[in-house]
Amino acid sequence: MLSYRHSYHAGNHADVLKHIVLTLCIDALKEKDKPFLYLDTHSGAGRYLLQGEHAEKTGEYLTGINRIWQRDDIPKLLSSYLTVLQRYNPFERLKYYPGSPLIAKQLLREQDRLNLTELHPTDYPLLRQEFSKDRRATVLREDGFAQLKSKLPPLSRRGIILIDPSYEIKEDYQKIPQAIQAAYKRFATGTYLIWYPVVSRKQTDRMINEIINLGIRRISQYELAIKPDNDQKGMTASGMIVINPPWKLHEQMQTIMPWLKDQLDVESTGNITVKQLVAE
Repeated sequence: MLSYRHSYHAGNHADVLKHIVLTLCIDALKEKDKPFLYLDTHSGAGRYLLQGEHAEKTGEYLTGINRIWQRDDIPKLLSSYLTVLQRYNPFERLKYYPGSPLIAKQLLREQDRLNLTELHPTDYPLLRQEFSKDRRATVLREDGFAQLKSKLPPLSRRGIILIDPSYEIKEDYQKIPQAIQAAYKRFATGTYLIWYPVVSRKQTDRMINEIINLGIRRISQYELAIKPDNDQKGMTASGMIVINPPWKLHEQMQTIMPWLKDQLDVESTGNITVKQLVAE
């Protein structure tokens, strides 16, 4: 089933959290000259028009990126993230929201590489066009989970792997722990970023517990809830599981998360989670 389009949700609170974590991890790997691979399993279209039909229909960006855009009290730790946004929005009003591939495109260096996959028949050509002149990038219309076997480990033995399916297919909750286990066996030193939504807390917790029980060390969790857990339709929270986080990331997120909650938890009914799930 390929009906999901991220264009309806671009720039929402989940994107903000996901992309802050991503930019911090990219910046950390760039501290060494040695190249690295950025592998994105579910890349989407690349960029999203916030005044387009899809984004305007849901208006999710209005309680997401729009609430922190051009604030004068943004933490310095968000500078890379905001710099990329400004690159695509050289005007006062937000027009475009860059997805994970375009954030990586702007932040990666000439020696680094991108491996991007997208299956959706409409989004894939858009993604391919975004990278048509970027020699660092490989853009494929293939199963993203399969890339964890075929593209790992990278020759550089350094990499960031972003795994963020839509979870529209419920089997994704089962696929992810299995995919991580297989990928980790091939590339144990990579930094793995696993995005997850909270629609059903029970289902999400089951997946997270399966990841914890894989026997992998160094796993952290960063979650932002904008509503209490409930049985109603819709996402109340989202989070990032990070395997092999850069050494500064946990301290950085301890600073960022309270500020982020203040901006995005509009009704002040949510909460944040910043913790190490599995220690060294």
